[in-house]
Amino acid sequence: MQLTPAFDKHTVVVVGDVMLDIYYWGEVKRISPEAPVPVVLVEHKTNRLGGAGNVAMNLAALGCKCRLAGVRGRDLPGEVLERRLRQAGIEGRLLKSRNHVTTTKTRIIGGGQQLVRLDDETVRPLDRESAQGVLKQFDQAVEGAHAVVISDYGKAVFKGDLAARIIDHCRSRGIPVLVDPKGPDWSGYRGATCVTPNWSEFLQAAASYNLGGEMEDVARGLLEAADLDYLLVTRGAKGMELFGRRAERASIGALAREVFDVSGAGDTVISTLAACLASGTDMQTAARMANAAAGVVVGKLGTNPVTRQELEQALATEGLVGGGKVKTRDQAAALVATWKSRGRKVVFTNGCFDLLHVGHVRLLEAAASRGDALVVGLNSDDSVTRLKGPSRPIMDQKQRAAMLAGITAVDLVVIFDQDTPLELIRTLKPDILVKGGDYTVETVVGHELVASWGGRVELVPLVDGISTSQVIASVKQRCG
Repeated sequence: MQLTPAFDKHTVVVVGDVMLDIYYWGEVKRISPEAPVPVVLVEHKTNRLGGAGNVAMNLAALGCKCRLAGVRGRDLPGEVLERRLRQAGIEGRLLKSRNHVTTTKTRIIGGGQQLVRLDDETVRPLDRESAQGVLKQFDQAVEGAHAVVISDYGKAVFKGDLAARIIDHCRSRGIPVLVDPKGPDWSGYRGATCVTPNWSEFLQAAASYNLGGEMEDVARGLLEAADLDYLLVTRGAKGMELFGRRAERASIGALAREVFDVSGAGDTVISTLAACLASGTDMQTAARMANAAAGVVVGKLGTNPVTRQELEQALATEGLVGGGKVKTRDQAAALVATWKSRGRKVVFTNGCFDLLHVGHVRLLEAAASRGDALVVGLNSDDSVTRLKGPSRPIMDQKQRAAMLAGITAVDLVVIFDQDTPLELIRTLKPDILVKGGDYTVETVVGHELVASWGGRVELVPLVDGISTSQVIASVKQRCG
C-alpha cells in the first residue's frame, strides 16, 4: 500500500542560500604535540548539497520534480555544486556572482564525532544585477509549480526584498509558499502560507514583535503580525506545534529515535511539508509526515536526505497515515508491539462512542495524557445493538471510527465485535487501562489481565450532566 502522496506528479521550487557541505572523515588516535587538539588521520573526503541545496535534495529523494534558484561564486566549490545538482536531477543553474564566494561548510569528523567546522561565505546583500538575475530564475522556475520553498540561511539571497516579491507572486497565483526563516524580523515573509521556525527562532521573533505570554498567544500574535496562514514550530525532542489562523493548535510528539546528528533536520521538515502540500495534503497531515521524516534524518550522520521509501517505512511503523488510524486487530497488535519496543507507554480505553460528545472528548484527552500512545477499542454495530438495544447505534461503526480517528489525542482505533474488550486487551497488552469515574477498578473489564503484566487501571472524572442517552432524550424532546 502506498502511504505517501503522488510526489512524482508535482513540482516544487526552492529559492535560497545554496551551500556545499564538505566532510573530512577519519580516526583520532593521538593528541597533537603542537597544541592540545586531536589529530585526525583522514581516511576519505565527501561533499553534499547544503542549505537550500539540501532542501532540493530532500524533495528529489521524495520523488518530487524540483527546481532550484540561487547564487554561487565563480570558483571550484561552485562547479562542484552544479555537478551535484545535475547528478541529483535537480533543475536550474545557479547564478554565478563575481562578488560572492560559494558558501562552504567544512566539517572534520573524527571517530564518528564532529570536531570542528570551517565556514567560507559572503553575507553581504546581492547587488542589484544579481538580485534581478535570481528573480528571473524564479519567474522561469515557478511556471507549472505546485509549491515554493524560501530557504533563508541569512547569507545573501534574502537580505533585500526578494522574499517579499516571491511571496506576492505566489499569493497572486494561489501557490503555497513555505519559509524556513532566519533572524527575528519576519516582515519580509508577510503573506507566506507557513513559516517553520525552530524554538530559538520562534523566541527571537516573539521578542522582535514584543509578544509575550503563553506559547499559543505568542504564536497567534505572530500569525497576525506577519499575515501568515500557518506557523509550524519545531522543538527537537519535544516535537512540533502547529498553529493556524483559522485552525486549532495541533501538538505533534517527536518520534522515538536514536539521535546521531540534527544537521539538516529543518531542511527535511520544510521539504516534506512542501512536497505534501504540493500534492494536496492538508496541513496537519503534512506536518505529521514532516515530523516522521525528521525522526528518520536525525538518525543519520551528516546532511542526508530522507527517501520516499524511508518515509513510507516510518509512517507504516508509527501508524500515522496510510489506512488512517483505524486498524484491524492484527495490524494494531504489530503497531503496539513496535511502540512498546521503543519504550512508549500504551494506554487503552474502550466504548461505543455513539453520538460523540464533549464528555467523550474529555475522557480521551485525559486517557492520552496518561501515556505516549492511546488505543481506543470501539464496539462494532452488532455489539452496540446487543448492549444498547435495537435502536442503537445511531451512527454506524465506520462513522464512529472515523470521528474517533479525527481526534488528535487518539493514535489508534480498533473495532471489536465481542460484548467486552477482554480479548482485544489480551492481544494488545496495554500498559494502562483507562475508564470513566462511574467505574471502580474492580468493575473495569480486563483489570486483572493488565495487572498480571505489571500494568494498571486509572479512572478519570466524567463531565457532569452529559451522556449519549441524555443527548438522544434531549433531541427527542425538542423534536416532539
